[in-house]
Amino acid sequence: MSGRAARVKGYFETLTPESVERMGEVYAPDATFRDPFNEVAGLPAIQAIFRHMYEPLVDPRFVILETIEEGDRLVLTWDMLFRIRKYQPEVERKIHGLSLLRFGPDGRVAVHRDYWDAAGELYSQLPLVGPLMRFLAKKMA
Repeated sequence: MSGRAARVKGYFETLTPESVERMGEVYAPDATFRDPFNEVAGLPAIQAIFRHMYEPLVDPRFVILETIEEGDRLVLTWDMLFRIRKYQPEVERKIHGLSLLRFGPDGRVAVHRDYWDAAGELYSQLPLVGPLMRFLAKKMA
């Protein structure tokens, strides 16, 4: 694993509200980020997404399961563990996902794209929406 890949992996494995402020050490100023809910450009917008994560969630953390690096691309498979502040905060939940990152010429992340199943991984765990999602999944199977 290259130094830049190890730096990104370590950054996400130790992410805290305080380290979001140091994201510029890992991300380029004009980096882009996309996930099932967001599509933004620029470091301040990406930092805002990660800052916001700490508002509804208690102790969110990433466990990197696998890293695959080829050229300027890095793939991370991960589990995000968290608790929902306003809904059963004692229950730890998990989302499994994959990040595709592209490094810029300076070795920092220029493009970050997250892939995860919002319906199956998140919505199904929420009150009201969860039972509906499970019902629809059974009907479509």
